[in-house]
Amino acid sequence: MLRCVHTAQRAPRSVTFATSTLNGVERSDRPASRWIVDGMNVIGSRGDGWWRDRRGAMRRLARALDAFARATGEPVTVVFDGAPHEVPAERVDVRFARRRVRDAADADIAALAAADDDPATLRVVTSDGALAAQVRAAGAEVVGAGGFRRRLDALEQEPGPGGRSDEP
Repeated sequence: MLRCVHTAQRAPRSVTFATSTLNGVERSDRPASRWIVDGMNVIGSRGDGWWRDRRGAMRRLARALDAFARATGEPVTVVFDGAPHEVPAERVDVRFARRRVRDAADADIAALAAADDDPATLRVVTSDGALAAQVRAAGAEVVGAGGFRRRLDALEQEPGPGGRSDEP
């Protein structure tokens, strides 16, 4: 599903979960984290040749974020730089920056955090120092892009139903 947002809107509201563990991710009765992901920052955290197929890298990240959202039950929004295009996602709110300038997604992410009613439940994934400072000032927690990428990779390696990987 293609979602292009051209204004800073609030991240989805928080929800709560009973304590349990699913796919190695613990849930509790505390308000769930709501994730805002600096898409190109996470993609760029690994030099795997993503620049040769930027749109393909966006689709792969959206699939990984879908798996993360499914495993955690937590809302995920990803914001990409670049021209809007189709990025299929079932559980992830896929957005493109309003402007077509360098680091435009950073400005949109900072605006989302600043406008949020409950920023203490926001987890912003980025390794951009200026963006990290802005969202921390708004009350959000910052998670490094490289560490988050490794978390997504580990989730993809976990066995699916029947004890085997869902990947062929």
